[in-house]
Amino acid sequence: MELTMTSKGQITINKTLRDGLGAKPGQKLRVEVRPDGGLVIPPVRPATKTWDDLIGILKPPPGTPPVSIEEMNETIASGWAGELDDHD
Repeated sequence: MELTMTSKGQITINKTLRDGLGAKPGQKLRVEVRPDGGLVIPPVRPATKTWDDLIGILKPPPGTPPVSIEEMNETIASGWAGELDDHD
């Protein structure tokens, strides 16, 4: 695949390449220069979430009763002791 640079030094990346990178409009891409002068454009990684974004992501299904710290600790201990199977 060949890309053309404009007189302003800009390169348009075609849709196939953008899709392969996972790049979206307005997103910044990182370009690495290899020792031989070649360029590497690594795939785009999703933005790191903040703790505030993650609050509530593991909400239990509606109607699920709350679990006490003691119950959590008992379940953890049982798991470490090998007392739980994959269906508990």
